[in-house]
Amino acid sequence: MSAVSTPSDTPARRDAEATKAVILRAARHLLARHAHADITLKAVAERAGVSPPLILKYFGNKDALFARVMSFDTDADALLDAPLPGLGRHMVRHVLASQRERGADPLLRIAFAPLHGDHGDVLRANFRAQVTDRLAARLTGPDPGLRAELAVAALVGLGVMYGIARGERLREAALDAIADRYAPLVQAQLTSAA
Repeated sequence: MSAVSTPSDTPARRDAEATKAVILRAARHLLARHAHADITLKAVAERAGVSPPLILKYFGNKDALFARVMSFDTDADALLDAPLPGLGRHMVRHVLASQRERGADPLLRIAFAPLHGDHGDVLRANFRAQVTDRLAARLTGPDPGLRAELAVAALVGLGVMYGIARGERLREAALDAIADRYAPLVQAQLTSAA
């Protein structure tokens, strides 16, 4: 009698995580272009290439899905995952690698935040708490909040120039060459004592 082989749950988990990421990308795309109230789960499902019930399985409901879409926590974990002395370079590389590998930088969602309304307010509050305030808490010296905002502004500007304006020379340059030039600008805000 031969043993019945059971597949490892790791591939299924990877597939589930990949599917969740596709759903989140689709919802982010739609939220950047439409009011939350105008977005249906069916529209998200169509954009993601999945069924609406699958979205419900993974996220529970529309509000839970969009709460995840409007969170920067996971993105900030990756962005800030380096020791302070090399954090500027890490952040620059992270923004560029996100653009090159995924075609988008999740932090740029803030550039598409609705100017008015509750969801724009939530997105901005999350960005402040989960990105700039979290970065500021790591900084020493005077004006950590201002310096964190200036460092993040430089990164958002880099992301806009790369991903939205599609700067030709920027897109052609090697990632390390850009990091060599741009990281000192960001790092100066992170380790500034002035």
